[in-house]
Amino acid sequence: MLELYQSELSHYCEKIRLVLDYKGLEYRKIEVTPGIDQVELYRLSGQRQVPVLKDGNRIVADSTAIARYLDQAYPSPAIIPGQPKQRGLCWLIEEWADESIGVQSRKVAFAALSASPEFRKSVLPTSTPDFIKSLVEAVPGEFLSILGLGVGAGPGVTKAARSAIEQGLESLSLLLLESPYLVADHPTLADFAVAGLTMYIKFPDGPYLNIPAQLRGKGIPGLADNLAYETFFQWREKLYTDYRKPFISTVNSGPTSIQID
Repeated sequence: MLELYQSELSHYCEKIRLVLDYKGLEYRKIEVTPGIDQVELYRLSGQRQVPVLKDGNRIVADSTAIARYLDQAYPSPAIIPGQPKQRGLCWLIEEWADESIGVQSRKVAFAALSASPEFRKSVLPTSTPDFIKSLVEAVPGEFLSILGLGVGAGPGVTKAARSAIEQGLESLSLLLLESPYLVADHPTLADFAVAGLTMYIKFPDGPYLNIPAQLRGKGIPGLADNLAYETFFQWREKLYTDYRKPFISTVNSGPTSIQID
């Protein structure tokens, strides 16, 4: 069985989970937590970032490389068009999603966490003790803003990131007004990249992720609830409904911890 070394809350991992589900491939999720797990992941793949796919003896790192590998090893249904113009557009949109939405949404999400104590508390796992939730909620937003400066997410940076996200969501909404998908008459990697990488902006409404139920359908105020982007988010929800498999909450179905032979 395919094994996906991942983080449940990684939007780049979500991009690959969408591809795997669309192709109808069975896979096992192996959760990689920061620290010792990343050392083990380095032993496996030569780098420390998720996602990483293990297919027998084949190890593939990086979401774009994984998507390319999956379309070669498991070609039906295809996610990379054969027609040259569509193929070129697919790669352009996928690269833009990786480098624009994927990067900028993290900065905007950090700013939202700084500004909203309730939002900070809501992203914690449901098993988090109440006293920890209270501590997280009580952290002053000013402190997080100062911390943001140290990690390159100061007010000027997050304002520019939000502007880029707004332009991207507007563009996607316009492209989807009269088209079922971004590139072709069927889903392609471009669609799954855009859908997965907007996860931080607004979490999918259905039971697709192992996240607190109160986060479903919620997201960054002013973006997730903006009617100007309703076309895009309705399209994304249909994509999830049609192709994403629900997360089944049983004792043995969640991500297992990393274990490398």
